[in-house]
Amino acid sequence: MTEGTVALDSRPLRIALIAGEVSGDILGARLIHSLKKKYPNATFEGVAGVEMQAAGCQTFYKMERLSIMGFVEVLPRLFELLKMRRNLVQGWLGNPPDLFVGIDAPDFNLKIESKLHGAGILAVHYVSPSVWAWREGKVKKMVGNMDLMLTLFPFEVEFYKKHHVPAEFVGHPLADEIPLEVDRSSARKELGLPQEPYILAVLPGSRMGEIKRIAPDFLKGVKALHLAHPNWLFVVPLINTKVKQAFDELKQSIAPDVPMIYIDGQSRKVMAAADQILMASGTAVLEGMLINRPMVAAYRVSSLTARIIRLFNMIKSDYFTLPNNLLNEYLVPELIQEDITEENIVREIEQQHSETEEKRQHRQQRFNQMHQQLRQNASERAALVLSRLISSSIKRDKN
Repeated sequence: MTEGTVALDSRPLRIALIAGEVSGDILGARLIHSLKKKYPNATFEGVAGVEMQAAGCQTFYKMERLSIMGFVEVLPRLFELLKMRRNLVQGWLGNPPDLFVGIDAPDFNLKIESKLHGAGILAVHYVSPSVWAWREGKVKKMVGNMDLMLTLFPFEVEFYKKHHVPAEFVGHPLADEIPLEVDRSSARKELGLPQEPYILAVLPGSRMGEIKRIAPDFLKGVKALHLAHPNWLFVVPLINTKVKQAFDELKQSIAPDVPMIYIDGQSRKVMAAADQILMASGTAVLEGMLINRPMVAAYRVSSLTARIIRLFNMIKSDYFTLPNNLLNEYLVPELIQEDITEENIVREIEQQHSETEEKRQHRQQRFNQMHQQLRQNASERAALVLSRLISSSIKRDKN
């Protein structure tokens, strides 16, 4: 029997999981595969996207119903989300799983974890909310309401221990997947892109809200950059047909004469093929750091959400993007809210494009250092930590 594997009674282990967006779905799928190595007969259920479903997780609701950002943006769907959460909690209280894992989506999952934990069901949160960056008061609601927090980043453990929330660093699966050196030439060849031109990858986001709020200014910036650099190639990965159609409609009205290459999905490979990246801030910025490309990141929520955040002084960190926060250094230029303008986009891209070799090498070295620190065989490590938690629970129950 391998370390962390426990022999259960004759019934199979039953694990409930909820993922709220694509990045969580990918994490959940990898976790399921790792847990299956320890518990081959385990069953998985909850709210899952295509990746988790392919890994064997039964889904009770479409994951896309949870994919909402911001305070104001959630209001039109609030009653639907509350009903969904209530139904899930009632179902699991009536027929308890052996373990619940909430994957990110803290506004939805933390309440579920609290209810299940209070009923004696093992409850774990996977992917720390950015309470260290903003909404620090939220961590108080976690105390005594979960069995464990699994963090992707090392500094988060000390933060949670300070607040008396049990936590363990498991590393980031993306750091395991992405090699320490990513070959630009091979990525271009695989995508059918030419080897010679300077490529600016443009990632306007995966949500329709991001396309509406950020893409117009991105397109204005790209139009100006095309005039200054007519030989540059602009490559845009788009997650699905709906997003592609919305982006292309904006392009035809804002920058119809700018040649762009659309790629279906494959944003990571597009970033690998690029010389530089202009992107909506999110998980993709972490991927950009791991791929080790220079990038400019932008983030914009609705104006009302922004006013609420500013009114209550909710931002506690110096930076918005993960690489800057992880390294505590301004290595990724950040354009936030009203700062996302054509002029600012052009200025930041141009400055980064013409930076000194010393500055370029410093950023590459720092990105590489963090990449190595995050390489922990994360999914296997998370599964091991969870199996130990299950083993401890079984022993307590027997005693």
